[in-house]
Amino acid sequence: MDSSNVRIELAVFDVAGTTVRDDDAVHDCLRGALADAGVRVTRADVNEVMGIAKPVAIGMLLARHGASRRWTTSHIDEIHSSFLRRMIAHYQNSPDVQPMPNTEATFAKLRAAGVRIALDTGFSRVILDTILSRLGWTGSQVLDVTVASDEVAHGRPHPDLIEKAMQLTEVTNPAAVAKVGDTPADLEEGSAAHCGLVVGVTNGSHTIDQLKRHPHTHLISHLGLLPKVVLGHGMVTAP
Repeated sequence: MDSSNVRIELAVFDVAGTTVRDDDAVHDCLRGALADAGVRVTRADVNEVMGIAKPVAIGMLLARHGASRRWTTSHIDEIHSSFLRRMIAHYQNSPDVQPMPNTEATFAKLRAAGVRIALDTGFSRVILDTILSRLGWTGSQVLDVTVASDEVAHGRPHPDLIEKAMQLTEVTNPAAVAKVGDTPADLEEGSAAHCGLVVGVTNGSHTIDQLKRHPHTHLISHLGLLPKVVLGHGMVTAP
């Protein structure tokens, strides 16, 4: 089937950097947690693992930058716990926590057109729920479903998060799904799930030059441009 003729029924959005303003909080909290364990990494190092489930990302960073020390699962858990505490404090207390530009208007436009809205994230459920509570996105007035990385067997770039969102919304055809995110892991995830649309937004953690090297159908500068992309997909013009 030509996916270009399939109407989008579900849009799956990333969280930090895509729908929620980040201001380098993920970078800062992850680097701080690693520094407490004696591992120094740069912002560029962290950017390479953005979007990936955080315990996996921590393991990757330790393997690359943790010298010759043997890092155990217990070490990764300790660092991840430190990261969780830092992120929860940020999302509970920072005055800068707010939706990315055009996010809520985009959600509303898509839902009004019958498109279901999901969030998926490399965060665990405890961080995701903290964000949802802070922004008033709990309940069903803004979102249809949310999926966290600790609720599936494999996080990004595997398709599990999207497949879980499809199950929860009873969407069976991946060609009817749009995946939207600001990291290479988001785009790889959308491709792995065979989504009809894989859309990168370039006002988050990665630039257009960084994202264009990864699978995508569209790259947009902000979410305000998304409704036209999604609602125009699958429209068949009569001859």
